[in-house]
Amino acid sequence: MPEEQNDAARLSALVAIWWEAVDSFTRVLEHVGPDQWSTPTDLPGWDVRAVAAHTAHLEALLAGRPHDDVEVGVVPHARGAMGQFTEQGVVARREAPPDDLITEIRESTTARHTQLLADPPTDPDAPAPGAFGAIGWTTGLLLRNRPLDVWMHEQDVRRALGTPGNLDSAPAIHTADYLMESLPFIVGKRAQAPVGSVVRLEVAGHAPVTAVVGDDGRGRRGTAGDGDPTVTLAMRRETFVLLAGGRRAPAAAGEVRVSGDAALGERVVSSMGVTP
Repeated sequence: MPEEQNDAARLSALVAIWWEAVDSFTRVLEHVGPDQWSTPTDLPGWDVRAVAAHTAHLEALLAGRPHDDVEVGVVPHARGAMGQFTEQGVVARREAPPDDLITEIRESTTARHTQLLADPPTDPDAPAPGAFGAIGWTTGLLLRNRPLDVWMHEQDVRRALGTPGNLDSAPAIHTADYLMESLPFIVGKRAQAPVGSVVRLEVAGHAPVTAVVGDDGRGRRGTAGDGDPTVTLAMRRETFVLLAGGRRAPAAAGEVRVSGDAALGERVVSSMGVTP
């Protein structure tokens, strides 16, 4: 199959995963009780309502709707320009009834999905639309990130309300696979593992990945010729996502089985958070 067709097929698959994530998330939001919208989530400063408002904001932007340029004020959890930008979408929807937030997500994503089906993306390197392209994102990066973001926020809501589920879906697998790609960066840059270190990550339901630290101190994706692991980390998918998503500290994320260099393993686990 020509490379162009491969690209188109991969992008089409990402659209399908995002659409599945959206459908599942909105179904969860439909069952949030009136007194549950103010329940805090693992995200600092955001309750269930804020998570829904944030998703509504980003999906509205992708559907071509204008950004809400409102005053945020001093908000400790809204760090940097991107944090302020996303907080504006939440603040602008502060008075919106929950049903309106769900409707906005549905309408925006339906419009976007219809557009993507009518004119399927074929070039992953093409600039992403609107504000996302303005910050340098490509179409491929955007389409990889959206199912991750939506599914992660569904899980934020589920944990807040004590309704676990949807941990074995296509969006769940996509998210964990995607986050596992960050292992070389975590091992070399974050954990400052010594040269020659080989770290193996085993997440239940996924092919194991390894990272090795080269002579330059940088981590790279491991290969079969790198030798035995210096340390092996094994965990459930949910535990890994909580760690890599920066949702919870290692002590609260779930069991991590460490084999080998325990000190290095602890540094890697403590450095796993790669999403804001």
